[in-house]
Amino acid sequence: MYNELLNKLGFSDKSAKLYLALLQLGPSSVRKLAEFCELNRGTTYDTLKWLQERGVVTFYQKQTKQYFVAENPEKLLNLAKNQEEELKEAQKRISKAIPELQALYNKGGERPVARYYEKDEISKILQDVLDTCEETGEMVYRIYSAEGIREYLYDSFDTFSDVRIAKGIAVKVIAMGKGGELRGLDERKWLKVTRDPHLTSPYKGEEYINNTYIIYIPGKTAYVSLNAKKEPIGVVIENDGVFETQKIIFDNLWKTL
Repeated sequence: MYNELLNKLGFSDKSAKLYLALLQLGPSSVRKLAEFCELNRGTTYDTLKWLQERGVVTFYQKQTKQYFVAENPEKLLNLAKNQEEELKEAQKRISKAIPELQALYNKGGERPVARYYEKDEISKILQDVLDTCEETGEMVYRIYSAEGIREYLYDSFDTFSDVRIAKGIAVKVIAMGKGGELRGLDERKWLKVTRDPHLTSPYKGEEYINNTYIIYIPGKTAYVSLNAKKEPIGVVIENDGVFETQKIIFDNLWKTL
């Protein structure tokens, strides 16, 4: 317990061990402390020097030997207060430096961010569709709807279409394969999928199907597919460049269908 508290004050495990040993043993030589804490003398001496610099350990000379002693534990409160003041000062300096640091960050170019979602988190992707459309004011998004996954996608958010319509959010759907229905504020076009006879389904005994569902919302591209257990998993790539490129491809394909 004490080690954990001391760690929060910047003590290493070795310095915490030596400090607690001094509290227990009283004035001690380097040799005695090294043996008690099972450390070599060099490490013991360097660690004691660190403790002295923090003001929690001092030493005195007796004849030809040097003895170390722990200061009153109340000194730890002073150490904590000093660290608090240093952190406050660091926070002020960081706040002032943020604009310059942000400028350096922006020079590095836009960095794509990928977020992964397990089967019980797919509803978060759908909720993000609604939230992003409202936040950006872009009240229409795009989808490649894949046969074979639609039934899994909305299981965890079966009222999604009703909520979408209530919020006035429209959707353009390019459906790959059969199925799909119009619910309101949606347009749907079908893309004929030619199946490769050499491809086999990852699910034994079933015909191969395209089982990736792709959603485009401002600044984000979401992919939802099925794993080997027939569970939906997803990944969302946050990048304006990726989104804009895919949007152009989608819109041009849309015009030809």
